[in-house]
Amino acid sequence: MSTENQEINESAASEPLVDAVETMPSLEEMLQQSELKAQEHHDAWLRAKAEGDNIRKRGQEDVAKARKFAVEDFASELLAVKDSLEAALSAETPSIENLKSGVELTLKQLSSAFGKSNLQEINPVGEKFDAHKHQAIGMVESDAEANTVVTVLQKGYQLHDRMIRPALVMVAQAKS
Repeated sequence: MSTENQEINESAASEPLVDAVETMPSLEEMLQQSELKAQEHHDAWLRAKAEGDNIRKRGQEDVAKARKFAVEDFASELLAVKDSLEAALSAETPSIENLKSGVELTLKQLSSAFGKSNLQEINPVGEKFDAHKHQAIGMVESDAEANTVVTVLQKGYQLHDRMIRPALVMVAQAKS
C-alpha cells in the first residue's frame, strides 16, 4: 500500500471518531435527562403510593361496613318472630290452644331464621361426650355406655363451624 492510500485510510478512519465526539451529548445534557427521568419515576411512585393508600382506605371502609351490617339479614328474619310474639301478646281473649299454636308457628319462624343464617342446634342425646361441643354439668349412673350424653339441660349452637354455645349435658357413668 502506498503512503498516499495509507493517509486516506487514516483520515477516513478518524472522521467517524470526530463525528461521534461531536454528536455525543454533554454531561450537563445527560444530567438534565437523568433528572427528568428521576422526576418522572418519583411522580409515578407518588401516584402508585397514593393509589395504594386509597385502596387500603377503601378496604378498611368495606370491612367496617361488613362488620356493622353483618347481622342485617339475620335481624330481618328475627323481625317476623318479634311481630308474631307481639301479636300473641296483644290478643284480647287468647285460648290455650291458640297460644300454643302461635308459639309453635313462632318457633318455626325462629328455626327458619336460624337455618338461613347457618346457626345450627346441637342436641347430643345419645352421642359420645365431646368437650368441644358439650359442657358436662355432672355424671349420672346409667345403663348407657360410659361418657355418653344421657340428658341435655340446654341445647348448644354453632354458627357455620364455630361453637357459639356448648350444650349443657349430663354424662353417663358406669354403674359401680
